[in-house]
Parts: sequence; structure tokens; C-alpha cells
Amino acid sequence: MTRPLNSADFDDDKLHEECGVFGVFGHEEAAALTALGLHALQHRGQEACGIVTHDGDSFYSKRALGLVDSTFGDAATIERLKGYTAIGHNRYATTGEGNMRNIQPFYADLSSGGFSVAHNGNLTNAHILRSELVSKGAIFQSTSDTEVILHLLALSPKKTVQERLIDALGRIEGAYSLVAIAQDQLIGVRDPYGIRPLALGKLETASGEAYTLASETCAFDIIGAEHVRDVQPGEMITIGKDGIKSDFPFSRDKSRFCIFEYVYFARPDSRMEGKSVYEMRKNIGVELAKEAPCPGADVVIPVPDSGVPSAIGYAQGSGLPFELGIIRNHYVGRTFIEPSDKIRHLGVRLKHNANRAFIEGKSIILVDDSIVRGTTSRKIVEMMRNAGAREVHMRISSPPTAHSCFYGIDTPSTEELLAHKMNVEKIARYIGADSLAYISTDGLYRAMGETGRNNDKPQYCDACFTGDYPVDLKDHENNWTGIKVTRLQERSGKTGGAKG
Repeated sequence: MTRPLNSADFDDDKLHEECGVFGVFGHEEAAALTALGLHALQHRGQEACGIVTHDGDSFYSKRALGLVDSTFGDAATIERLKGYTAIGHNRYATTGEGNMRNIQPFYADLSSGGFSVAHNGNLTNAHILRSELVSKGAIFQSTSDTEVILHLLALSPKKTVQERLIDALGRIEGAYSLVAIAQDQLIGVRDPYGIRPLALGKLETASGEAYTLASETCAFDIIGAEHVRDVQPGEMITIGKDGIKSDFPFSRDKSRFCIFEYVYFARPDSRMEGKSVYEMRKNIGVELAKEAPCPGADVVIPVPDSGVPSAIGYAQGSGLPFELGIIRNHYVGRTFIEPSDKIRHLGVRLKHNANRAFIEGKSIILVDDSIVRGTTSRKIVEMMRNAGAREVHMRISSPPTAHSCFYGIDTPSTEELLAHKMNVEKIARYIGADSLAYISTDGLYRAMGETGRNNDKPQYCDACFTGDYPVDLKDHENNWTGIKVTRLQERSGKTGGAKG
């Protein structure tokens, strides 16, 4: 099957999140609502998608490689997914191969009945648990760490599904938000640190209230649901015919929500942890203008799309005009061709084009959310110079990304991260900018409404900037190195292997 080309193929300077999850209980059109929710969460994963539904007796499933609209865009597919309960998943692989057997939601027949689960995050001790399970005779059908959860459930001596799930998750380390269907119920769980997002919504129907769970609130907006609240760190929500039950079966650690959700991952029209993502990004830009002004510059230009809100904030904070000096081609990724080396080399020119009238002869400030490997930043700076920019200054709305993420973000190995190898001055020379500045870690926290980073008890997970990992990484040598070797080999076409 030829995979649709998407923007991630050319976005070497970005981090990519593993997935988005969505769930509905109590609606006769649960599958259609889930497809719409996944469409709103498409930015969180473009490799594959899937929906599992339940009608009280049977489970129905559809999973496929590709985008949501190509998989669930026809009425016949939705009609085959019967039931009033559904869960869905968008995948951007951080563990396991990018093939059919790793597409979620997963399903298993347990002694307590059918169980289906979709997971966002990364289990840092999955390698250890998987080896232990295999040694006891477990047979794995995928190379995804999510399947570990199913095997732990199956082996649990507890009686109810909720007790089994609690027992299984009690052995897991890492970051996770998951949605599941079991025994005519929708279940949502968030890890004790709340690193990955999960929110609860409510939808009025002719027969009463339906409830929904989603990675982001923008998925509620598309179906007309009300955002009730965020699922709390360490909380398990069970939604059934008797209503909603909330339990806290795990120790409630201080929240360490991923701060990069505000910087880049989430859609700007979402709300997370009570905060508007768009507003936080603008605040970051204002703070960045205070910390890293650029005297003599003429105009502020965002690197679209994720750099736009912070660039607006920077322009407001600096008093400089804001212009769309780079135009993004939003239809890159809709062509059904496998990218050859020649097309890959075009890279940024396929995705971005300079708006010369607002660049030529000017000293410009480019605002972007991050620099990872630096390849895209180099090409964009070069594009600006070719369009006649007199000076090109780069401002980044996050601190330097110097450490790999082990909690569900597809980052390169630490050795590939530019900020791990170079200081700011060297990075500026590498990308060809006249100057480069990042927001400070304290500045980023101030933009979030804090007085700064509490180094004794940080308010967010910021490990990709600071190296301060909130969850035990005792397995990270076996786990993470294996993931990255696999991902690089898969992309080069040398092997179809995956981490164990």
C-alpha cells in the first residue's frame, strides 16, 4: 500500500507525538462522532487510525494505515461500526513498526469478556515487562508497548475489569493516557504525573447525556460537546449506564504535565489544564520579546503554522509589525506518491514559500517553536536570504531541546539534537542566522502564569529542555536506543524490525 505523503516527511526540525485518543459512551452515532473527533486530532498522528465500537453484545473494528478522512470518510464504513460506545486512535509511531499489526485500538478476549484499549504515551519499562511476559509464555501479536497492558490484564488475578486494569497499570512506568471499552463501559485513565493529556466532555442527546474523552478539547468542539474538565493525574474514570464513577487508585503525584503541549503539540484552539493553548503561545512570544529583543529589526515573521501565535505575541511585545512572510502549502501530504530522494531534497520548498514583498531589503525576525536537528531552520534562513532579506534573526519560543523524550514524543536520539552538541552561538552559525535566541526556562514558566520554574518541585515536565525526568528511566538504555535504531532503519528502508 502506498502511504500518503504528509508534512512530517519534510519537517526534520519538529518533534512528533505518538497519538491522539478519543472515546464516546451513550450515543447512537458513536462511530461517526469518534471519526469526527479523530479528524480534529489528526495533527497528533498521521501514520494510521482506528475505531472500535461496542453495541452491548459485540465489538466492531476498523483500522487502517493513512489519514482519518481516507479511512472513515464514507457512510458505509461508519454504518458497519455499530454501537453506542466507541474508542478511536490516531497513530504517530514512537514504538513498534508502522504496519497494520501495531494500529490501535487493540482488542482482546479476556476471561472477563472483550476488552479494547487505545493508548497515548510511552511505557518506559515496557522492554522489561515484555521480556518477563514472553518468558512466561505470552505470545505478542504486535511490537507496540500498548500490548503489554493487555497481557498484564489477562494475567491479573483480580476479579473485575477495573481491578485488573489497576493491577496492570500498577506495574507500568512511564506516561500514558488511555481509553478503553469493557463490560459495556467506557474507561479513561491518566498516569499519576498527568504527563499526557486527557479531557472529559458531555454531549446532550434526545435520550439523555452522552460522555466523551479526548486528548484535546478541540475534538469536543467539532461534535458540539461541552468540555466538563480534565481527567486528573492518577484518575480512573468509568462511564456506564449508571453514570460516571471517578477513582484515584494510584498515588497522586504533583502534576508534571508536558509543557511542550503548549509550545507545539496541541492545536491552538484547545484548552489544556485550564489554559488556552493559543493564549499561552502568545504569552511566550511576549516574554521572548522581553528576554531577546532585536534592535533595528523591521518585521516579525512566523514560521508557519506552530510559530504563528508566538510571533503575534513577539510583535505585540516588541512593537514591531507582524507579517506572513512565509506562506505554507497546506496540500503537501495529499499527494499519493512515495517521496523519492529528489523530492525529499526539495523539502521546505514543497511546504513553504517566501512572501518576497515583505522580506526583500528588510531585517527580519523569524519566530519558530523549536530547533531539533536544525535542517529545516537552515533551509528557511536560506530561503529568506534568497528572497532578499538584509538580516535574518531567529527567535525560538522554547528553551534549547537538548535531551530526548521518553514519554511518547518521537524525538531523535540525544546525539542528534543540535542543542546537545552546540551552544547557541554555534547553532546560529550552523543555521546561518545573524542572531539566535531561545526563551529561558524561567521565561517559559512565566508565560504559563508561574513566577518561574520551581527547581525543587517543577510544575511541568520539561525534561527535553532540562534533562529532569519525572518518571524512572531504568529501562531507557534497552528501550529508547532500540526505538530510535528501529525508526531510523525503517525510514531508510533497511529493515522492518522493531524494538522488543
